[in-house]
Amino acid sequence: MNKLLLAALVSGALSVSAYAADYNIIAPAAPGGGWDQTARTMQEALVSSGVSSNVQVVNVPGAGGTIGLAQFATQESGNPNALIVGGYVMVGAILTNASPVTLEQVTPIARLTGEAVAIVVPAASDIQTLDDLVAKLKENTGAVSWAGGSAGGVDHITAGLIAKTIGADPTQVNYIAYSGGGEALAAVLGGQVTVGISGISEFASQIEAGDLRLIAVSSEDRVPGVDGPTLKEAGVDLAVQNWRMVAAAPGISDEQKVAITADIQTMVQSDAWQAALESRGWVDTYLDGEAFDAQLAADIAATETILKDIGLVQ
Repeated sequence: MNKLLLAALVSGALSVSAYAADYNIIAPAAPGGGWDQTARTMQEALVSSGVSSNVQVVNVPGAGGTIGLAQFATQESGNPNALIVGGYVMVGAILTNASPVTLEQVTPIARLTGEAVAIVVPAASDIQTLDDLVAKLKENTGAVSWAGGSAGGVDHITAGLIAKTIGADPTQVNYIAYSGGGEALAAVLGGQVTVGISGISEFASQIEAGDLRLIAVSSEDRVPGVDGPTLKEAGVDLAVQNWRMVAAAPGISDEQKVAITADIQTMVQSDAWQAALESRGWVDTYLDGEAFDAQLAADIAATETILKDIGLVQ
């Protein structure tokens, strides 16, 4: 290879890596929820792993992440320092909100984690088990109020699928959407709703303290360290896993995408990231490149089908 060309390529690669070393991450939800936790865990892991010297997290809540997504797509085009967290919830919100901005307008980098959905009730609730909840849903589906994340997201989908699986009308599910995990948690703890549904990590402290009762998790198998049955164990033949991803801005070059992907790969191998997976009950579902692009397309199609089945999308 021509020495001048090689030098130019090396210089270009180094300049891309240096330019992409520091990141601004949009968490498209209020503080306290899964996206916020993911973004702030990324912040810590990117710095502690030596990838970045400075990482900032900005919360842009609203409409299941689509407000943050629209802001990101329009304001950060071509910026290799900009990242946004997204996932299953955002896919559903794009469909239910008929968002003009979709994940096709950004640059997906990688799927990061999977997490089971937890179904909880206040400690003082008369609902002791999933059987008790199922009985109430069969008696009067709309009388059971659910607090969870954004409309059309994994929490909403899971509530609808539970109703459908037990033979209740999923279109009658009384689901109250909150823009952040902290708001949903407050509603459950305050007794404003019958049941809470969200990622395990968002309820973990209150479950451990005895303020909330965990009646089921949505995973295929029991979650290590979590004292609660799966939906299937408790008699509802259903498994759902939330997943979260990171995307870069639209309009970046192929070389910049490669550099960002390399940074994320380093991050997920770091001690800080691996410790967070264990402490938060997140499953390592890392996937990038063409395999992730294909999986994302399949997940979007499957989510649209589910949302139509439970009456959230026509």
